[in-house]
Formats: sequence, C-alpha cells, structure tokens
Amino acid sequence: MATYSLANERLRALEDIEREIGAILQNAGTVILELSKEKTNERLLDRQAAAFTTSVQHVEAELSAQIRYLTQVATGQPHEGSSYSSRKDCQMALKRVDYARLKLSEVARTCEQMLES
Repeated sequence: MATYSLANERLRALEDIEREIGAILQNAGTVILELSKEKTNERLLDRQAAAFTTSVQHVEAELSAQIRYLTQVATGQPHEGSSYSSRKDCQMALKRVDYARLKLSEVARTCEQMLES
C-alpha cells in the first residue's frame, strides 16, 4: 500500500510541475502581449518576468529531483555518471576469459595427444 501512495505522490508532483509549466507559458504569453502594445506597462512586465523566472527555476529543481529519484530507483544507487566504460571493460574481460579457455583446451588436447603417442 505504501508503494501506491509513494507512486501517487510522485504523480501528483508531476501534475504540479505540469501546471507550473502552464503558468510559465501563460506568463510568457502575457509578456509577449504586453510587448506588442505601443505603450507597455513596466510594472506588469516586471511582475510577469519575475514570476516567469521563479516558475522556471522551480520547475527545473522539481524535474531534477524527479530525475534523481528515477535514477536511484532504476539502478538501486545514486547516479554516478555513465557506466559505458565499466560495461566495456567487463565485456573485454569476458572476451579474454573465453580466449583463455580456448587456448587452455588446445593445450589440454595437445597434452592428451602427446600422452597417447
């Protein structure tokens, strides 16, 4: 039951972010509309610009928090950068192990042939 409430809480947070993005677009539209007028209301522009900036910073922080959470849930640990290098090293190590097995089996065959002779 706790996982459902956590999931619902995450969904509500995403819905809040979505609403905040709507407010950002509305603020931007108001600023554009005001700028299209011959005589602009400076106070309105300042308020809308401040609201726009605050909203963008809030959305950025919330989305970053959501991404961090998803990264931790997906990997089970905090995000530490790309894992490409580690995966490539592991793949190369496995190829070296396979090559070593092949060579050891060839040596074993050669030894068996020598013992049979």
